[in-house]
Amino acid sequence: MAAPHPTPLPTEIKLHTQSKRLEITFDDGARFELPCEYLRVYSPSAEVRGHGVGNEVLQVGKRHVAITALEPVGHYALKIVFDDGHDSGLYSWAYLYELGVKHDQYWQDYLDRLAAAGASRE
Repeated sequence: MAAPHPTPLPTEIKLHTQSKRLEITFDDGARFELPCEYLRVYSPSAEVRGHGVGNEVLQVGKRHVAITALEPVGHYALKIVFDDGHDSGLYSWAYLYELGVKHDQYWQDYLDRLAAAGASRE
């Protein structure tokens, strides 16, 4: 009997261009609809995350960002191309799952950081 995957794997990925959401269904039955803006501001790229804790770059003005392309990377990740030109983050299946599970917490944290910086989603 095979050992279970440490991270659920996606069974279906759909881009909803009108609502600007990425729908991902995983093999454990979890299903998430992640807004493009959320995926953009939580990009795993060094450009957004910085090079270490405390070096993150707050992303502003991303309310209307859209995804223009999805490119599978091996059997472990998804490269997402955004219409603002950002395309350098690789979203592992584990990271996409984490973004789904922790959406409410992460989104509120982002809104709080925007407010603290006096910045806007627009």
